[in-house]
Amino acid sequence: MPRSNSLTDTLFTKLERQIASGDMPPGSRFPTQKEIAEHEAVSRTVVREAVARLEAQGLTVSRQGSGVFVADTARYRAFQITREELGELSDVIKLLEMRLAIETEMAALAAARRTTEDIAAMRDALRRMATMRDAPVEAAAADADFHLAIARATKNDYYVRLIDFLGVRLVPPRNLYLRDQPPEEHHAYAAKVRGEHDAILDAIVRMDSNRARHAARRHMQESLTRHSELSDAAHAREEE
Repeated sequence: MPRSNSLTDTLFTKLERQIASGDMPPGSRFPTQKEIAEHEAVSRTVVREAVARLEAQGLTVSRQGSGVFVADTARYRAFQITREELGELSDVIKLLEMRLAIETEMAALAAARRTTEDIAAMRDALRRMATMRDAPVEAAAADADFHLAIARATKNDYYVRLIDFLGVRLVPPRNLYLRDQPPEEHHAYAAKVRGEHDAILDAIVRMDSNRARHAARRHMQESLTRHSELSDAAHAREEE
């Protein structure tokens, strides 16, 4: 028998898609929990948990004595990428493709607008990355802080909000890329990433937007290439 949380996930996804597609438009009233349970052949507990999750994400609202309704802003809710979605290489690659476009111009703007305080924040993040090379979680947090410092240097709040939201999702899990590899490989990988970051920082320090743009693109392209090659190798092994 499927676990309750799996049934909840399935029902939540189905209801979420109905809202996103417009099948359940903003302002429309949800069926009762009893009706959903009977229609989907699941328990009331599963329905209650799925509906609670919809409300937690701002997709529905409860009105005392009237029931549950699709929120007026449901189709305009915040962009989401959960940590759980980045457990596979294919998902990491999608995120890197998106970052390739965003971070290239972000670095260029940062180079044109940065302050000495911004540079200090970037250097501090890179310093922490170097000292945490044997602690992947802490190193990833410092890596995310480096990119957030670049976003702040743009003086564009939208960049800051996006990068702050993504947080450590920005950083592909090192263990995913270096699965079953010895410590030497982890150290070499960290050194390569550090060199790419140093190139971005140097261009921003010099207020050279073109160099910053190219350095950021190279960093993102290198990461995308590394993970794409790993994905191709995994597929080749599966076909053997």
